Amino acid sequence: MGAAMRCLIVDDSQSFRSAALDMLERAGIAVVGLASNSADGLRCYRDLRPDVTLVDVDLGDESGFDLVEQLCACGESQALPVILISAHAEQDLAELIADSAAVGFLSKIALSPRAIVELVNRHHSGNEAGNQQVSAPPER
Repeated sequence: MGAAMRCLIVDDSQSFRSAALDMLERAGIAVVGLASNSADGLRCYRDLRPDVTLVDVDLGDESGFDLVEQLCACGESQALPVILISAHAEQDLAELIADSAAVGFLSKIALSPRAIVELVNRHHSGNEAGNQQVSAPPER
């Protein structure tokens, strides 16, 4: 089996970051960075080059949608997948999600390692050949 998927979590809630870290690492996804605001999220994204980044829609006074645009415009030839997350319902944000550069959206309640892997694989299958799909972690 290949190396673990590497994930960055950007969320202003310390309790959510901790819970997501625990859930993802138990499933074999390596959480390589945690950030609570846009500046730290952008820095971690550039420095760590994670396989996937989870960005909360509401980052305190900041917009996760704005951060997604910054991440996807970092000057890389191919942006790494970014997934929007929120406690809000997807239908409440549907238009903003559709207009964003994010590869998808997951509600915090539906957030799971399998859902993340599925969105990343869907993103990779829509891009050039050479991107390898990753296996879904086993359910525990």
